[in-house]
Amino acid sequence: MSEKDEIKRIAYLTSGAANMICGSCLHDNTLARAWNQQGVDALLVPTYTPIRTDEEDVSVDQVFFGGINVYLQQKIFFFRYLPAFLDRFLDSKWLLRKATSRGLEISARALGSLTVSMLKGRHGNQRKEVRRLVRWLSTDIKPDVVLLSNLLIGGCIPELKRLGIPVVVTLQGDDIFLEDLIEPFKSQAIDILRNIVADVSGFLVHSEYYRDYMMSLLQIPGEKIHVVPLGIETDDVTEAATELSRPPTIGYLARMSQEKGLHVLVDAFIELKSMPNTEDIRLHLAGWRGSTNQKFAEEQIQRLVDAGLKEDMIDYGTVDREGKLGLLRESDLLCVPTTYQEPKGLFALEALAHGVPVVLPEHGAFPEVIADIGGGHLVPPDDPQKLAACWHSVLQDRAALRELGGQGRAAVLQRRNAQIMATKTLEVLNTIVRSE
Repeated sequence: MSEKDEIKRIAYLTSGAANMICGSCLHDNTLARAWNQQGVDALLVPTYTPIRTDEEDVSVDQVFFGGINVYLQQKIFFFRYLPAFLDRFLDSKWLLRKATSRGLEISARALGSLTVSMLKGRHGNQRKEVRRLVRWLSTDIKPDVVLLSNLLIGGCIPELKRLGIPVVVTLQGDDIFLEDLIEPFKSQAIDILRNIVADVSGFLVHSEYYRDYMMSLLQIPGEKIHVVPLGIETDDVTEAATELSRPPTIGYLARMSQEKGLHVLVDAFIELKSMPNTEDIRLHLAGWRGSTNQKFAEEQIQRLVDAGLKEDMIDYGTVDREGKLGLLRESDLLCVPTTYQEPKGLFALEALAHGVPVVLPEHGAFPEVIADIGGGHLVPPDDPQKLAACWHSVLQDRAALRELGGQGRAAVLQRRNAQIMATKTLEVLNTIVRSE
């Protein structure tokens, strides 16, 4: 690619998350849509399952590496040789949506052998799917670059490299899945990923923290990995100013899971309610739980009930976009006290875009987010007492909280909108491809 040429077509492979609205899917959909608005032909291609988003879905009308198909190919020899028309049936969006419509999830702990096989690409049990994807990309789509939303779908990269198609990978949570694999599959997967790194033209991350972490984990050369700004769609975002006549309210908007720190939040709220002048403070919860997190979420809600706080909390369950905006309008602050080190912090940008300040653990990408755009407070991670103390302090002056949220909102609208994210990411992609 010469200096005068620029990327005009991007094939953007994203991983569906069954029936869950996940942060990575939201990010990928927003970025692809922004590129299309800027005149770049960005095709968002789902893998495993169709994506679910609370905004306009811009993905293409087919799925590669369909979750049912690749699972059956791993378990049953016969399915590795099915004719194409049966593959199309198993990969159909309606069937995949039906299979995941009741919140069916399979833990990474049960997917070790499948993960390793998928990463082996043309040497794995899903080689037929690799050939189909590579053929479609090279003959029908002919992209200037292929962008992957994670390296775990990177079994196709060596074949694309062999055909001279540049491949760039966004890293945005790969380590969380890898950490949950059991041995020997975890070590095998990491070894394969480290070998794939040589065939990747470049990597994108959204924080310096994650850059350093993934460089170490996957042995990525420093010159291959680039930090690009995370952004969100802000065109229809309005300020969600909480009425000061309402009770002071803490909002939680994330997956109802242990890694998102739901138990830390519950511990902190119970601690908070034992402090003076907290009788009217409320906790509003919303988020996906699915089959793997349902029991845990129910246990945490029951702990609040057992502590006598049933009337002080509302559990909205899984919400759509309007429900999400409704929770933000009711919240004086948003808190998701993750126990893992978050690589990007999309939910923090969403809250701040609406003028809702955040209280976040001081690890992962969060210190960089707060340093860049403000709008929040950092607390020691995994420390319910310190978290409760922070809430107690900041809720004493709700007007100051609103002002803090307004400062964050202004920064997000100015520097972290989707168009800026798309422009800056495309600049980096052009630099990577030109260096090939």
